[in-house]
Amino acid sequence: MRTVLLILTCALFAMSCERALFEEEKTEVSEVAAFDYLWNEVNDKYSYFEVKNVDWNAVYDQYRPQVRDGISQDSLFRVMSRMLNTLEDGHVNLQSHFNQSFFDIYALGQDQFDWRVITDNYLPSNYYVSGPFMHDFVDNGSIGYIRFPQFGGIVDQKNLDFVLNRYRNTKGLIVDLRENGGGVPRDMFNILERFVPQELTVYYTRIKNGPEHTDFSEKEAVVVSPAGSVRYTKPVVFLIDRGTYSAGSFTSIAAKAVPNITLMGDTTGGGLGLPNGGQLPNGWTYRFSVTQTLTLDGDPSYENGVPPDVRVDFDKSDLTKDEILDAAISFLQ
Repeated sequence: MRTVLLILTCALFAMSCERALFEEEKTEVSEVAAFDYLWNEVNDKYSYFEVKNVDWNAVYDQYRPQVRDGISQDSLFRVMSRMLNTLEDGHVNLQSHFNQSFFDIYALGQDQFDWRVITDNYLPSNYYVSGPFMHDFVDNGSIGYIRFPQFGGIVDQKNLDFVLNRYRNTKGLIVDLRENGGGVPRDMFNILERFVPQELTVYYTRIKNGPEHTDFSEKEAVVVSPAGSVRYTKPVVFLIDRGTYSAGSFTSIAAKAVPNITLMGDTTGGGLGLPNGGQLPNGWTYRFSVTQTLTLDGDPSYENGVPPDVRVDFDKSDLTKDEILDAAISFLQ
């Protein structure tokens, strides 16, 4: 159900939205002990070893010899960061008072978005801004374009009513999620419930619950139901790319189950495992993915990116047009 994801989000995802408060770092713990603690925590609780085809024991053999008691804190941090980045997961982070590690999901693919190209060539200068949405008509008024850059938790019924009512007579809608790095998952439900024709199971979720890499809870269905006073059931295209991450990927995998939504652009950056974390013995904090998101047929591999239904690439050599947006317009005409 919808509540399954929201409960998991409240319990696991808060660390990605707000900086947690931790006690000051403890430096009396040996560097080897700190490294081993982190490796073991990930080994027991990380949810995507098999999907990512990562041999975590081999990773230990590679990075553990680089750590010895007495090395600098900066050196220890760098070794741990390189170890974590072998997972290629933007929800895997290490934080100290002097640095923070992260995996750059944008490096997974080419740049597929330029807002200036859209404002210069597709939208009027006085385009609308309704809460988190930037929007206006394209294709001589026959199609609505909606830019949604972040799941900031501020999607509400009033701005959705205004936006959807404005484009009620169009042939179709384009919702641009490119370079949307995620945020608050409840925004996904508020948006998708305006497009679904009936109650739909859109994906499944399960949590890592044992020390073996294959230990998981039973899967739970995530459901989206129609809601809202203004709804849109004509064709909709969601634009996605490698920068579409976390809540953006949740929205993309859910859209696969909605019959009137088509995904167009590039594969998303993943981020379908909700993160949880803790504190190392030396006081540094960490987090990593502890859940899996499954397709309707039980496949967890979309963690490596939700593929588009129609693949289109943006050509940065010509900044007078956006090939992905053009393809969406042609699709809806």
